[in-house]
Amino acid sequence: MTVPKAEPDAHDRRSLHERIAADLRDDIMSGELPPGANVPSTTQLRTRFEASNATVQKALQLLKEEGLVVGRAGAAVTVREHRQRTIRPAASLTPPTTDATYPWLTEAAKHGADARISLLEVAETRPPADVRTALGLTDEGVALVRSQLILIDDEPAELVKSYYPLDIARGTPLIDRRRIKDGTPALLTDLGHPPRRSVDRVSARVPTQEQFHALRLPGNLPVLCTLRVVYTDDDRPVEATSMVKAGHLYELQYEFAPE
Repeated sequence: MTVPKAEPDAHDRRSLHERIAADLRDDIMSGELPPGANVPSTTQLRTRFEASNATVQKALQLLKEEGLVVGRAGAAVTVREHRQRTIRPAASLTPPTTDATYPWLTEAAKHGADARISLLEVAETRPPADVRTALGLTDEGVALVRSQLILIDDEPAELVKSYYPLDIARGTPLIDRRRIKDGTPALLTDLGHPPRRSVDRVSARVPTQEQFHALRLPGNLPVLCTLRVVYTDDDRPVEATSMVKAGHLYELQYEFAPE
């Protein structure tokens, strides 16, 4: 297959190797270069992008640092297996099975990955403005936060911060610094606040310093941010969760059926 070479853009101030990496990254993310496939050779990339050998190598090095491709001296550069993970947000609302395994843990295991949770913090705090608005708090309002880091094969995958109104959280296992058996949807149901619907807001952002370090991001890449608000009876918000993932490694898949 012949791939058209990228046309120069006077408004694109990125260096050539960054632009080459961006085009190859898109080929990987779209599946044009599937897991295990060889990346085009240096000669092919030099022709496609009218670039020097050194520039092509710098582009490939960026992709290696991002964990999208692997390569060693004398061998072809290949797309890394599991180079992109698809997250199905609806699965997190599914009650866990009787062995208390979270659905996303089961999903990771299906793909041969080892997933675990690291609980970072449980505290009462003043949430960010969007969370205060979602939970109906005043400007100085306080909520309980449970901050966790999800790791897949010991690599940081997602930084998760879940906030709960204090009148719901206090005196319950939500304030304990340990994992909640069967998950928070089951606990909220037991507390008389069964989740009835959730609303997701998804955006791409430049990572904060905390997100950059927690997710061990390799460079100046965006993060995929989801703010999920969970509502119970009478449309009362009972949970607001911020979920942040490396934008170049994850995609969200939503499924809809006509009403």
